[in-house]
Amino acid sequence: MKLRLTLLALLVLSCHEAPAPAHSEPRPSILLVTLDTTRADAIGDATPAFNALASRGLRFTQAYCTTPQTLPSHSSMLTGLYPPGHGIHENGRYLAANEPVIAELVKNAGYDTAAFVSAFALARRFGLARGFDVYDDEPSAGLQERSARETTDRAVAWLAQRSTKPRFLWVHYYEPHYPYTPPEPYRTRYAKNPYMGEVAAMDAQLGRLVAAFDANAGAARAIVIAGDHGEGLGEHGEAQHGNLMYQSTMHVPLVIVGPGVTPGSNAQPVSTRRIFHTIRDWAGLGDENSLRRANGEVVVAEAMKPFLDYGWQPQMMAVEAQQKTIRAGALEIYDVIADPHETHNLAVANATSASLSRAVRAALRDYPVPSANAAAPPPSSAMSTEDQKKLAALGYVGSTVAPVVRADAPRPADMTALFPLLDDAAGLFVREQYAAAIPLLEKIVAADPHNLEAILRLATSHSSLGHDAQAVAAYERARAVAPQSQDVETYFALHYARTKDWQKAEPMLEHVLAQSPERVPALEALAAIREREGRLDDALALRQKVAALRAPTAAELVHTGTLAMQLGQTPVAIDAFERARAAGANVDLELGVLYLADRRLADARDALDRVPASSEAYPMALFKRAQVSVLLREPDAPGRIAAARAHANAMTRELIARERLFQ
Repeated sequence: MKLRLTLLALLVLSCHEAPAPAHSEPRPSILLVTLDTTRADAIGDATPAFNALASRGLRFTQAYCTTPQTLPSHSSMLTGLYPPGHGIHENGRYLAANEPVIAELVKNAGYDTAAFVSAFALARRFGLARGFDVYDDEPSAGLQERSARETTDRAVAWLAQRSTKPRFLWVHYYEPHYPYTPPEPYRTRYAKNPYMGEVAAMDAQLGRLVAAFDANAGAARAIVIAGDHGEGLGEHGEAQHGNLMYQSTMHVPLVIVGPGVTPGSNAQPVSTRRIFHTIRDWAGLGDENSLRRANGEVVVAEAMKPFLDYGWQPQMMAVEAQQKTIRAGALEIYDVIADPHETHNLAVANATSASLSRAVRAALRDYPVPSANAAAPPPSSAMSTEDQKKLAALGYVGSTVAPVVRADAPRPADMTALFPLLDDAAGLFVREQYAAAIPLLEKIVAADPHNLEAILRLATSHSSLGHDAQAVAAYERARAVAPQSQDVETYFALHYARTKDWQKAEPMLEHVLAQSPERVPALEALAAIREREGRLDDALALRQKVAALRAPTAAELVHTGTLAMQLGQTPVAIDAFERARAAGANVDLELGVLYLADRRLADARDALDRVPASSEAYPMALFKRAQVSVLLREPDAPGRIAAARAHANAMTRELIARERLFQ
């Protein structure tokens, strides 16, 4: 029982103990560099800068990420928690606002803080920016990532600024991520292995960064360099990362350099989540779990994407000494020192867990499996379509529906033939290339008949292309696989809502919203139906509820404002159009009309004066501006009336003729 409670505390609880007394040694400036998609065995001839750092510090030869995806892995490094503790199991999710990150702690302790990240997967909206004075996540023009050189340029410029405080700087490099397109001279030098070409290009920028840090960060300095996860490169049937838990994606480089660190190497298994505790230690905030006093531990990790997206077996692992155990339905046991490529499963000879230590058995038994509903983020944090496309551009597409979970679900390691199809189909679907996605989705569903995400994407693809019969058949299949699923009912209703059978959608949407009142797609679809029915008050209320759950687009604000105008709800309409204008919409005529109706004559004047002569709305703007001019008793009112008459169209000519103010 004590073991179990200890494990759960490590997995789930934050480090909220009071800060320890400050160290007698000066607090160093701290540089954290995270190397995306970098395997532990990528370190070698191609990485002279990393090697030079390793010679200065302590290298952990058995370091493991907490999960093989960028955002959840970094969330562990910056919070000190395993994924069940911080709640992020996939990219595209959101760190809870009440979960402290290391930058907040060191900033409160008197540090200047800055972060320079190289890919949208770590954009500030996902929650890791808290506590950073500077959080630079601006990608290259037209891309969702930027090169290590660009990121280093910005970080070096920040370091060049004078400061009297110690500094905490986090720099994230994205280079070795697929597709592998290294710059010259690395493209030519590593023509047969472009992945290593990207590692080498990144390492060159690491050298620049460390040199700038050494020159500008003061006499006391500390450095942490770590991979966030590795890359499959075809081992065990995985080309990239995220689906499996073998050494190629879980074993990462890790080096620490700084005060209290004796240079050398440490072969004990350690988790990269302890980077959080090590930075706290250097900042004088407590030394518990710091890598400066590295102790042995049972390292645990997970790879939950196949479970959350497809309903396959959940995967977790535990490493003790040189033995690594993976649980995904069946057990796999490997001696990762003698067998680093995990070709000999020791569990084959001994299918029970009797050979495992008590600590490993407890770690695997008690590791919290996330709810399948974690596949679909709550409405308040649902990603926009645009953000989904940005992640898809990086090769990341998470599930938007809760999967069908079943005891006989397949092991991800047995489904590797589907990985390329799943990735390609997901990318095509998010980019709305439905015709190209359909044949891939059909192959997936044939091979994995309970894959609810694939079935619904197939149905939605047919629906979007106007293939009504095929769409209905696919939605009915999804309903048979998951008869209680609100996701299925929602998507089926959305299909009907855009067809001639839109009345069928109404009771389905009402049923969904009775159970989940904040389900945004259902609210939007029901609002559109209420407009068709002429129930504009209900439609407006539904659209206002959607706007309270997620940030509306400019077009949505214009639509809400137009509805409110039709209903004579002038204050509501003004608010919507003002927000639409702030978002870039051209709504000056509408605002001018509304301000005039609300007797805000000066505001009406200014809004109408902004309508350009090239606009189709110009004749109406001149007419309304003439009205305002008369009411304001402007001396040029007669001239404005004449201008309205001179530029009148069929509509405004009649209005001008009847306007008593102009008599």
